[in-house]
Amino acid sequence: MEEKKEYPQISLVIPFFNEEENIEELYQGLVKVLTELNKTYEMIFIDDGSLDNTYQILTRLYQKDENIRVIKLKKNFGQTAALQAGFDVAQGEIIISMDGDLQHDPQDIPRLLSKLEEGYDIVSGWRKERKDHLLFRRLPSMVANRIMRFLSGVKIHDFGTTFKAYQKKAIKGIQLYGELHRFIPALISRTGVRIAEVPIKNIVRKKGKSKYSLSRIRRVLFDLLTVKFIISFIDRPLQLFGLVGLGFGGIGFTIALILTIGFYFFSWSIRDNIGNLVLAVFLMILGFQFIMTGLLAEIISRIYFVTHRTKIYTIEEMKSRRQVEEEKKE
Repeated sequence: MEEKKEYPQISLVIPFFNEEENIEELYQGLVKVLTELNKTYEMIFIDDGSLDNTYQILTRLYQKDENIRVIKLKKNFGQTAALQAGFDVAQGEIIISMDGDLQHDPQDIPRLLSKLEEGYDIVSGWRKERKDHLLFRRLPSMVANRIMRFLSGVKIHDFGTTFKAYQKKAIKGIQLYGELHRFIPALISRTGVRIAEVPIKNIVRKKGKSKYSLSRIRRVLFDLLTVKFIISFIDRPLQLFGLVGLGFGGIGFTIALILTIGFYFFSWSIRDNIGNLVLAVFLMILGFQFIMTGLLAEIISRIYFVTHRTKIYTIEEMKSRRQVEEEKKE
C-alpha cells in the first residue's frame, strides 16, 4: 500500500460570503472531480464574515470530511483578504482558487491542471463566452482587461476571474491588498513566471445574491494604477517620481532661463513677466518635491521588502487536521 504523503498534492482555496444556498452543491461537485483526479487534496474553505449559515454548513462538512479545512475570519474583509488567508495556509504543490457561488464549474479543474503540467507556473481561466450583464459587468471587464494587458504586458484575456491554478512556488509569499487578487498574474509576472490561460465555463448565478456592485469599478481602476506601479517601479520608485520631477523642474528652469536672458539682454520687464516668473518658480519647486518624494519612496520600498509581514485579515477560528506550515523566521 502506498504511503500517504504528508502534504496534499492539490490545495483548493475557496472564499465564501453569505453562500449558504450554494455550498452543498459546490462541495459535491468538487468531491466528484477531485476523486476522479486520483490525487491527494485539501479543500480550504474561508468564511469571510458571513451573516447567514455559511459557517455552520462549512463546519458540518468539516466534521464529515477529513480533507476540509475551514477558516473563519472575524469580519467581512473582502475577497482579496479571504484568498490571502487561504494561500497562507495552503500546503499543496498546486494551489487552485475559485469562487463559492457556483459560477465556476469544478469540471474545469482538470483543464487547468492539464495546462499546468505543460510547464506553466500559472494557468488562468478565461470566461470566453461571458453570460453577465453587458453594461454593468462585461463592458467594464473588457475595458479593465485591455488596460491591464497594456500596462502589464501579460497576454491573457481575463484578469478578473478568481478561477486560477498556481504552482506553489509561484504564489507562496505574495502579499495582496485592495482588489489585487484580480491581478495576481500581472503582479507575479515581474518574477519571470510562465503564464497561460484556458477557456472555462461562465455560469449564471442561480442561487444567492451577487456581491458585485458598480462601486467595485472605481476600486479596480485605482488598483490598475497600483499594479502598474508595483510591476514597473516598486523596487525603483525614484525612476518614476524622479522622471516626473525632472520634467516639471526642467520646464520651470527653462522658463526662468528665458526670463533671465530677456531681462539682461533684451530689457524685459520683470513686472510685465511676473506671472511667468511665478510659474517657473512653482514648476521648479514641484519638480524638487517629486524628486524628494521619489527618494522617500526608495527608502520605504527598501523597508517594505525587508519587513513586510503585515496580514490584511484576522482569523477568528480555524478548523484543520493538518499542522499549519509556519514561515521560517530568521
